[in-house]
Amino acid sequence: MMRKVILIRFGEIFLKGKNRGFFEKTLINNIEENLSKFNLQVEKIPGRYIVQNYDESDEYEIAEKLKKIPGIFSFSIAYAIPTNLEEIESMSVQVMQDLKGSFKVVTNRADKHTLSLNSMEISAKVGGEILKNCKNLVVDVKNPQYTLNIDIRENKETYIYQSLIYGVGGMPVGTSGSGLLLLSGGIDSPVAGFMMAKRGVKVSAVHFHSFPYTSNFAREKVEKLAKIISDYTGNLTIYMISVAKLQEQIHAHCNDSYMITLLRRAMFTIAEKLCKKYGKKMIITGESLGQVASQTIESMSVVSDVVKSTVILRPLIAFDKCETIDIAKKIGTFETSIEPFEDCCTVFLPENPIVRPELEKVLKEESKIDFNELIKESLESIEIVEIKHS
Repeated sequence: MMRKVILIRFGEIFLKGKNRGFFEKTLINNIEENLSKFNLQVEKIPGRYIVQNYDESDEYEIAEKLKKIPGIFSFSIAYAIPTNLEEIESMSVQVMQDLKGSFKVVTNRADKHTLSLNSMEISAKVGGEILKNCKNLVVDVKNPQYTLNIDIRENKETYIYQSLIYGVGGMPVGTSGSGLLLLSGGIDSPVAGFMMAKRGVKVSAVHFHSFPYTSNFAREKVEKLAKIISDYTGNLTIYMISVAKLQEQIHAHCNDSYMITLLRRAMFTIAEKLCKKYGKKMIITGESLGQVASQTIESMSVVSDVVKSTVILRPLIAFDKCETIDIAKKIGTFETSIEPFEDCCTVFLPENPIVRPELEKVLKEESKIDFNELIKESLESIEIVEIKHS
């Protein structure tokens, strides 16, 4: 009996050894969570997942969600039938009968026992049947307009489909630990969060604000960006931290050119404390080498010096801005990121920020304020915002 399904393929999980089951289970859990609003069933078969028993009117929305789940390489809207040559031929003719142009048939035979023919023989036999019954089609194996795919699986079912829809790829979220993203309202940090989710990291975020020097619009914009990337990361927690008093004290007592360096050292100190408190394994930033004054190797080294026991990951470190923008557009954050906003780093912004700070001089400037007490006060300002993916 024929039924319509969505056939899902995963990518890098194939490379895993004895712990492959953990990755497969995590991915199916993520798929089920993302599709929980629909009345459907997700089933794992050898080498594939299938979504079935869904309302066809939901098909487009289901497909849009599957495109954003890390770990999914590609998927197809397919027809599932018992592995029987006559049924394969009949279903193939039905799929192709209304088309006009050139075609070829590609067979993938994971089950090598149910049918006696090999993959090339099955493709040739099915192609011949299509030619006999579909007068508007001709064979072109090199550059066809249409490709009919026949996927014969070990569960005694065959899946017939035309097109592949590509997903995010990468690894399932939750298989590579958890991380804390320094999330601003700009272009880079949401992309960094997406990139790490694609590598299997469960992402939370910290946002530093300078209210009342900055408006609530900056906060609203960050929450909007977090909502967009939550389609890829899953539910996302944001820790909102005020650094206004810290900035006031730096501005009042320290050399202005060190303002950004000192502020970022404070941010990383706070981020590490949050990681320890909430069990995060890494700090994630959207830094790109040489992009701005705070992202020279000297600046990043001096800032990183405050982090003693937590790894710092910079997934965009070698990207140029155009590459980051391309990804931002692809994942849907770009238009929100370019909306005007007041970032905390623009408050008391020095005219000539230090580009290549020396640690000894930075520590001297830092000693002019009660750094630890100001960090403590900032942490006491914490507000926790939970962003639910739709």
